[in-house]
Amino acid sequence: MQARYALDDIVLAGGCAYNSVANGKIVRRTKFKDCYLQSASGDAGGAIGAAFYVWHQLRPEAVRFRMDHAYWGPEFDGGAIEATLASRRKDIDHQNCRVIQFTNESELIKRTATAIAAGKVIGWFHGRMEWGPRALGNRSIIADPRRSNMKEILNLKIKRRESFRPFAPSVLRERVSEYFQMDTDSPYMLLVAPVVESRRTVLTKEQESLWGIDLLNVPKSDIPAATHVDYSARVQTVDLDINPRYYKLLKAFERKTGCGLLVNTSFNVRNEPIVCSPEDAYRCFMRTAIDILVMENCVLYKTEQEPLEGDTNWQQEFEMD
Repeated sequence: MQARYALDDIVLAGGCAYNSVANGKIVRRTKFKDCYLQSASGDAGGAIGAAFYVWHQLRPEAVRFRMDHAYWGPEFDGGAIEATLASRRKDIDHQNCRVIQFTNESELIKRTATAIAAGKVIGWFHGRMEWGPRALGNRSIIADPRRSNMKEILNLKIKRRESFRPFAPSVLRERVSEYFQMDTDSPYMLLVAPVVESRRTVLTKEQESLWGIDLLNVPKSDIPAATHVDYSARVQTVDLDINPRYYKLLKAFERKTGCGLLVNTSFNVRNEPIVCSPEDAYRCFMRTAIDILVMENCVLYKTEQEPLEGDTNWQQEFEMD
């Protein structure tokens, strides 16, 4: 197609555009210089295609527009979050540390990065919700990709999935080629790329002889929680101009650990949609093994919360695949 039409760029849409493995191969193995995939590339995304057609083709006087982020959903300010917490708690007196409210964003990000580096799992709720099936740093569960047991922790204790399922990394845009065999934007987590050779773990003969789950559980790189059995990962690049707070968190984690990426999975459990509201986020936080919930400038530590009443057997609702 590239040779036939002499095009440098390609746009993919429809359900097939969610095949991130194929998308990655298009980027690496063809002469297309840019592959654009919008965040909701499935059938639901056809609506925005129709809207763009009308905007650009039928209204030539209209200001040109490029969709360069996915943050088009609902957002909730501090007042809405505090109201939710107040309705859930008898009070939100930060003196007893049930809820800590930060006025300094840098301090909040620094403490969160420190907690991640210490192995804590974070529920991260900020700004407008993502449009599409991927959590991209506004409704995310985030964790340390360097820990070999993190994949199992997230799958079994939070996501309620089989322990071997991989998780995607969010990586600083300027660092992507240091971790993966790609150097292009992937803001919507729709490109799979191999981990660079220098970061891969050389398996012993004994490990190479393993099969099935045993082989899957062998760390494949120095970012094992974000590396699949075939040394690949579904990559999200994070840019300062697109998502400043999430970018700053990644930078703080890099300063702390030397690692410029985080594990990022959607803020939900199996069979439930991604959380949208503060109420959704609080409920998911309290019903899972998430250690810390960060909602805008409010931070809640699980160890300082009282259990939800009458909710002890909720896991029975969600049978694993």
